[in-house]
Amino acid sequence: MEAELATLVTSGAATVVGLMVTDAWQQARQRLVRLFSRGDRASAVGGELDELRDELVAAAGSPDEETLADDIAATVRLRLRGLLRQDAAAAGELRLLVEELAPLLNNEAGGNTVHNTINGGTMYAPVIMGYSVSNPMFNGSDGAAPDRDG
Repeated sequence: MEAELATLVTSGAATVVGLMVTDAWQQARQRLVRLFSRGDRASAVGGELDELRDELVAAAGSPDEETLADDIAATVRLRLRGLLRQDAAAAGELRLLVEELAPLLNNEAGGNTVHNTINGGTMYAPVIMGYSVSNPMFNGSDGAAPDRDG
């Protein structure tokens, strides 16, 4: 398998396993069933994915969680490789699937994603970039300073 497809398979498997333990799993599952079943055996494929997910969820927090996640990723990689050997056109579908589902994984893991960029100009003070900045000087929701007399 050429390097680009091998990378795609690895990325796809990592995305699938990561999504198995998120709220986005049902959306991902539907897409994966269509990809893996190619119109046949949709029920069986869905059942297999559900079994893998159930194992992973049951292992959450246990010492075996990482090993099991690696094993499931290996299983998914094998399935994806087999799919790409049978149907070369599936690579485009898999690439699109990973592009669409990977952001769901990132949003689940870190809440919201923030991307800030500063280009050019001269900064005369420190620049702070972040999702949430709190100031202990202000405790009201309206941003007003607290009443120090009361």
